[in-house]
Amino acid sequence: SILAYLAIAAVVALIGSPLVRFFRKIKLPNILAVILTMLLMVGVLAGIIALFIPLLSEQGKNLSLLDIDELQTSLNTLYHQITNHLGLSSHIVEDVIDDAGLEKNILQGLDIGFIPNFLNSFLNVLSSASIGLFSVLFISFFFLKDSKLFENGLLIFVPIDKKKGTTNSIGKINGLLSRYFVGLLLQIFILFVIYTIVLLIVGIENAVVIAFLCALFNIIPYIGPIIGGVIMLTLTMTSNLGSDFSEVILPKTGYVFLGLLFGQLVDNFFSQPFIFSNSVKSHPLEIFLVIIIAGLLFGVVGMIVAVPGYTAIKVILKEFLSDNQIVKSLTHNL
Repeated sequence: SILAYLAIAAVVALIGSPLVRFFRKIKLPNILAVILTMLLMVGVLAGIIALFIPLLSEQGKNLSLLDIDELQTSLNTLYHQITNHLGLSSHIVEDVIDDAGLEKNILQGLDIGFIPNFLNSFLNVLSSASIGLFSVLFISFFFLKDSKLFENGLLIFVPIDKKKGTTNSIGKINGLLSRYFVGLLLQIFILFVIYTIVLLIVGIENAVVIAFLCALFNIIPYIGPIIGGVIMLTLTMTSNLGSDFSEVILPKTGYVFLGLLFGQLVDNFFSQPFIFSNSVKSHPLEIFLVIIIAGLLFGVVGMIVAVPGYTAIKVILKEFLSDNQIVKSLTHNL
């Protein structure tokens, strides 16, 4: 867990370093620049939490008074409306589910009595995570205050003849990854704005929270947008339980799907190429292959850290193996 705290704190420091440099440029003392940066970042985090806590609290109260049988009936009614609208018989759907290896009892009724217990467990985990949050903020403060702290600690384990190359590599990696993470935040913000506008126009409750959650899933390459899209469409349908499927649920879901598609088009043809070409200096096809390989080897975590990890490896190879032809071809634009 300590290594995880250090890694997260390093990412936070990389994101906050442009702000620290900005405050220094306007002649603020280093310590004041770091404090203002940390306050801004904590303020953003507090704002995000403020979006979710009232929603979770409200849902917790609703779940404590929830009529499980009534909700189960509503969900089953929605299922039958969908199958009837598509002209599918229950036998066809059951055969498809059997072929996919799913349980038939999904069709016979959804047992959602576990939800209140799950919510309580989630809140307990959230409380214990406060210790980790404090640790990350504490470490991040000193990483920002002394930008050479991490570098000096790493150089202890580096031979003397490699110190200069290692120092150069760390400087380049910090610059590239700082731009990458800032670009990633911009990418999420653009999707958040698009999703929020779409959900507000369609008239979905808690549009801001849903939009932020779905945009946040975009951190996971390729799989994340699919997960976020499924969540958004599902919440759109369940927020209109009891309404007519053909006149209300289907049109609203269709509009949300179009908005989701528009957001992904903007992301894939504008946001991502801009981030990759201007921050990590890598071709989109190169990034795609790296993410796929990392995902196959290390799962979702591998996909998330693939781009920053690959960028760091490229910088190190360029510094220490610059005469190698393969390294030259991969790092010519660094």
